Amino acid sequence: MCGARGARVVCGARLVRGPWVGMLRLRPWRILPTPTGTPFTFGYAALLLLTSLFAEHADPSFVSSLHQGSSTDVAHLADRPVFVLLASALWIAGGITSPYAVVFLLVLTALERRIGGLRTAGVFLLGHVLATLVTEVPVGLSVLAGHLPGSSLHRLDYGISFGVAASVGALAGLLTPWVRWTVLAGFGWMLVEDLVAFADPMTNWGHLLALVVGVATWPLIRRRGPRPAA
Repeated sequence: MCGARGARVVCGARLVRGPWVGMLRLRPWRILPTPTGTPFTFGYAALLLLTSLFAEHADPSFVSSLHQGSSTDVAHLADRPVFVLLASALWIAGGITSPYAVVFLLVLTALERRIGGLRTAGVFLLGHVLATLVTEVPVGLSVLAGHLPGSSLHRLDYGISFGVAASVGALAGLLTPWVRWTVLAGFGWMLVEDLVAFADPMTNWGHLLALVVGVATWPLIRRRGPRPAA
């Protein structure tokens, strides 16, 4: 009999399906965003590409003023919080050659293919907003208490890195255990090294907090199975 339950038998030879079968069917282009398969990531990436090209070729003083106006420092958060929280996520610190730009494409594409665009946007925004507030609000309180000078209310703070870090944390929860902990350990170690370097401790703490925020979303994003992707 040339047939069997859960396997294929060809002329008496049994072909056992294994994980490598799925790997052979893997389409490399699925790691990048597409308009139909991952519309949120594709649209957001296109917008970031435009703002990055603008920042590279426009008048430097004008670009600097836009970055300053988009900064999520305490002064701007106290004056127009919603605007700067959204505007700050329209720029990539370091431009399109930044490592976070590459991680953005790969991680958000993979996440959206698993949980859909709405939840992916929610994870990104949650990490971006919470990490920003948790790092900036204590600065404002310290200035009010007299522990920090008033100049601490003004700093240049913009970019997508908090949202990307949260997305890495969320995606890890949808991977197989050994891949999950490898991703978290590797990415977390990189963030800790940045923190130890003490070049920008507020931002570095924000990255770690955003990663934790992403991990905290596991119970929510696991409630829904993998989404069929185009």
